[in-house]
Amino acid sequence: VQLVESGGGSVQAGGSLRLSCAASDSVYCMGWFRQAPEKGREVAIFHSDGTTRYASSVKGRFSISKDNAKNTLYLQMTSLKPEDTAMYYCAAGQAVVFDRCRYNYWGQGTQVTVSS
Repeated sequence: VQLVESGGGSVQAGGSLRLSCAASDSVYCMGWFRQAPEKGREVAIFHSDGTTRYASSVKGRFSISKDNAKNTLYLQMTSLKPEDTAMYYCAAGQAVVFDRCRYNYWGQGTQVTVSS
């Protein structure tokens, strides 16, 4: 399965962006991660049973969704802050173990830069 992210860019604080992650085949669970210097953590996840989960730092500002017909995961980001600046990666897997997706596939990333 190949994952291709898009939608990153530069925006001012308070702005919005929508990231997309197109999968070449159906997957059961997907998530967005971000990596900035000395960081690297889960932002939001989506499981095919409808489970979603958000990092506390983005809860209420970001929304994850999936178009199953297109095998595409989205991350709608609003009220962006400079600390949201990072490379955002999409990941996907075919199984959930103990409520955690077993990620087997990773995209190349898309850069999000938020200026103050």
